[in-house]
Amino acid sequence: LDWLAAGVRPEPTILFIQSHVPQLAELHTLLSMVTPLGKLTDLPTFKEKVRQQPHNINYGLVGYPVLMTADITLYRARYVPVGIDQAPHLEFAREIVRSFNHRFGAEVLVEPEMKVTEVPKVLGIDGQQKMGKSLNNHIELAATPEETHKRVMSMVTDPQRARKTDPGNPDVCNVFSLHKVFSPAGEVAAISTDCRQAAIGCVECKQRFAANLNANLEPFRARRAEIGARPDGVWDVLHDGARRARLIAEETMTSVRAAVGLP
Repeated sequence: LDWLAAGVRPEPTILFIQSHVPQLAELHTLLSMVTPLGKLTDLPTFKEKVRQQPHNINYGLVGYPVLMTADITLYRARYVPVGIDQAPHLEFAREIVRSFNHRFGAEVLVEPEMKVTEVPKVLGIDGQQKMGKSLNNHIELAATPEETHKRVMSMVTDPQRARKTDPGNPDVCNVFSLHKVFSPAGEVAAISTDCRQAAIGCVECKQRFAANLNANLEPFRARRAEIGARPDGVWDVLHDGARRARLIAEETMTSVRAAVGLP
């Protein structure tokens, strides 16, 4: 629903639910058979998860990069839009592809390339970790304006600025980094100057950001409400997308099975 509301059109793209393509589990299994465990446990993201949740380590977490690789290569994706924090995972996917192709003597899988956006990483409202639901430091796109305002007002700002009369440093402020994405250029420049001169406090800075963020999200929310009012249409898009995805997936798996000697 969010993808459609954001403007992704189902005609040139393929939108589907991951579990509706059974070939993914098959490719994931085959790739896991040729992936060294040590490579997985050496990934920075895995080590960070171990540090954050030492009592919640399982195979699903360790093997997630292999599943991600299968998710990419099953559809022969050439370019993958990712956040900069996912760069090690994508490079790892490239290694798996090269290893698989070399082992079975055929260019069966496509080696993907990373495509980074102008904003390769968005920190959460805690100002420390990447924004995400699992850490509850995110701002929901579909949240109400009031909910969005409340989340923004809880954001961490310049940790060295204890009082409004203290000059701030917008270069280390997460709120300012998001101003640069969602606020007009002239306002961004003014906030930068006013913050450094202590002419604006963190509360007002966050209030302005909340207003600009809500203004940016207003068209999205309207489209989401309109599309969500017709759930059958959303399911039609997903079912058709899954059908199209399975066709591509089966073509890939036919080549993979032949390469590894499976019927």
